[in-house]
Amino acid sequence: MRIATWNVNSIRTRAGRVVDWLVREDIDVLAMQEIKCRPEQFPADEFERAGYHLEIHGLNQWNGVAFASRHEMTEVAYGFEGMPGFGKPIKGQEAAQGVGPNGLPLEARALGVTVGDLRLWSLYVPNGRALDDPHYAYKLEWLAALRADAERWIEADPELPLALMGDWNIAPLAADMGDPSFEEGRSTHVSPDERSMFASFSPPLEDVVRPLVPEGYTFWDYKQLRFPRNEGMRIDFILGSPAFAGAVTGASIHREERKGDGPSDHVPVVCDLDPDLLGSAYDDEDFDTPMIFG
Repeated sequence: MRIATWNVNSIRTRAGRVVDWLVREDIDVLAMQEIKCRPEQFPADEFERAGYHLEIHGLNQWNGVAFASRHEMTEVAYGFEGMPGFGKPIKGQEAAQGVGPNGLPLEARALGVTVGDLRLWSLYVPNGRALDDPHYAYKLEWLAALRADAERWIEADPELPLALMGDWNIAPLAADMGDPSFEEGRSTHVSPDERSMFASFSPPLEDVVRPLVPEGYTFWDYKQLRFPRNEGMRIDFILGSPAFAGAVTGASIHREERKGDGPSDHVPVVCDLDPDLLGSAYDDEDFDTPMIFG
């Protein structure tokens, strides 16, 4: 079974390219970030013709997360329990998207689904913008809430095959940052607090890709010839619980998807799972029959 995450940077612009890749690479479940559209604007027909079912969480032309899966998705959650909001309350906005525990409007940054016994989250972590920007404090608060919720989920079910996937907007190690416009320790993505927060997810979660793919970036800015110069950063990750990580048999970063016409500035990150390694509580029949449309 192949699980992937990809910040697609506007799905309406890149739907054909994403679907072609899904089929070519035989992907079972894809977590998407930055879809930049509402559910009714999502180009669903292309995915459904290729045999994928969709769950979509988008509120406007910013942010947005989604899943495409060949298998049934259940227990859909739009945001996690402790997720904070951001910005100033706007009349009518609260009713449309809800407010976080901090009383501010929630953004479309987290979507949870269950596929078989796998609990999967597509996450678009706030950027942070600058160390003195309110968005940076929001980013750290958002991550702290996610970590606390993830710890509760695993404490409640230690055998849960859980994966937190997406664009984390953090380069955890010095080797993960190759963009010269980011200054070690003084810019977002590479600040001590962000790196400490990322590291705090382990345990109980661990990066399931790095042990198998120790090098490689997942993002290159469109500006300043960053991709031809390989001045990128590794900010897209799949963090898995012990039950999930124990079933991972392979992983890859699909750098070639940054090439060609109209690429996203991110590339897909993939991990391969062997359902037989997920334990006796796991039912292989959950993945026997994909959902086919059209």
